[in-house]
Amino acid sequence: MTQQIDRAPSATQSGDTPPDGIHRLKPNTVGLVGVVFMAIATAAPITAMTGNVPFMISAGTGTGTPAAFLIAMVVLAVFSVGFTTMSKHITATGAFYGFISFGLGRSIGLASGLLATLAYMVFEGALVGIFSSFGTDTVAAQFGVDVPWWVFAVAMLAINAVGTWFGVAVAEKLLVILLATECLVLAVMAVAVALHGGGPQGFSFEPLNPINAFTGPSAGLGLFFAFWSWVGFESTAMYGEESRDPKRTIPKATMIAVVGVGVFYVLVSWMAMSGNGIAESATLAGSDSPMDVFFNPTQTYVGHWAVSAMQWLMMTGSLACGMAFHNCAARYLYALGREGVFPVLERTVGRTHARHGSPHIAGLVQSMIAVLLVAGFGIAGKDPYTGTYTLLAILGTMAILVVQAACSFAVLKYFRSNHPESGHWFRTFLAPLMGGLAMIGVVLLLVLNMGTAAGSESGSLVLQATPWLVGLIALGGFGFAEYLRRREPARYALIGRTVLEETHER
Repeated sequence: MTQQIDRAPSATQSGDTPPDGIHRLKPNTVGLVGVVFMAIATAAPITAMTGNVPFMISAGTGTGTPAAFLIAMVVLAVFSVGFTTMSKHITATGAFYGFISFGLGRSIGLASGLLATLAYMVFEGALVGIFSSFGTDTVAAQFGVDVPWWVFAVAMLAINAVGTWFGVAVAEKLLVILLATECLVLAVMAVAVALHGGGPQGFSFEPLNPINAFTGPSAGLGLFFAFWSWVGFESTAMYGEESRDPKRTIPKATMIAVVGVGVFYVLVSWMAMSGNGIAESATLAGSDSPMDVFFNPTQTYVGHWAVSAMQWLMMTGSLACGMAFHNCAARYLYALGREGVFPVLERTVGRTHARHGSPHIAGLVQSMIAVLLVAGFGIAGKDPYTGTYTLLAILGTMAILVVQAACSFAVLKYFRSNHPESGHWFRTFLAPLMGGLAMIGVVLLLVLNMGTAAGSESGSLVLQATPWLVGLIALGGFGFAEYLRRREPARYALIGRTVLEETHER
């Protein structure tokens, strides 16, 4: 039985409202490179490397840290096979929301859409926290000036708000610059170490042996941090309605983001460890200055200027990541609003800017939410890094991993029930099955290691409430959808069904 849907036409000009009465995002705004950069920006490579790698070496996967990134890359690539196959059939700003609604039904779709929205909303607050921390530390270290963290927080929130108002094209240009520079400084360090023979002990291939990823102090914790380093790559699909030739652009962009980031992570972490020496890397990672795992080889093989640049780029990298997540959150709010499932949202966040074709109201709402989150944690006395960033990042990661798992099983059901003629033993069966099971495994890794990952906030009420909050949001969305199914079937029929196009034959 084939699920029928009317093709929803996109606006031909910015601000046009198509015959279906639904406000649309501006089409043909971003190309392959832009989508790739938007997705990679959410992973924040320099933050993932300088923030996660030292912790993974000292308390997680140990010597096998680069191998942990290799394992995560393979698993996420398998997951992406099903994800990208679905994106060739359905193009929707809601991405997971639309995919799961078509695959597993509207009720699970709404639950997943709310979870994805929650994840991206809190991710921005998390990145504001780490940006503020990096800003305070960098300015103090290089100029000897003590600037309060909230000054940087206000600046980042303002930049994110303005970027979303003027549309994805403006954010794309800024993200390309920020992301290119942060990747360049890490690449320069890695190349410099390689040109010097791999460090004081030469090239060691032990860090690349997958077996060593399971012999560290806590392999489960280390592997979770490896997967954490990719969070946001799946955002490629939500730019489908704004991209050029989305049926080709989104699958390519997703695979480039997964594999490209993976290769980069493996090489940079391997060269950093080799540049210090394997034993010395473990010592540095467990010291009071864990970022010396990267600063020391950069200082030795490139120069002090590169260390200073790296400190600034840690700031700009977190800014780029927060901006990308702000765009994600705004588009999910917009996707939920424009369908009319929640009538009050249709008249507000479900509208687009008449000139820029951007989800401007949704962007402003997201800015207010981020302000409340950051202010709330600040008033509670939480450190912007160890408190705000860590706690909100764990909450968002748990929510998005649950949605990723559901999406894999949605791919299985969608092609089996709706498009058996397009089925493939690997792309629409084995890959999504393996990806879904793997994602469930990663969720378990997070639950089992949540306290350790939270560090000094392991006893926080926010952390203890995280699994319950994720479950409450999911059950609330499912329950509301079931209520609509019984009492207001016309509104229920709208859930997850506003798409640019559903292609029945491929």
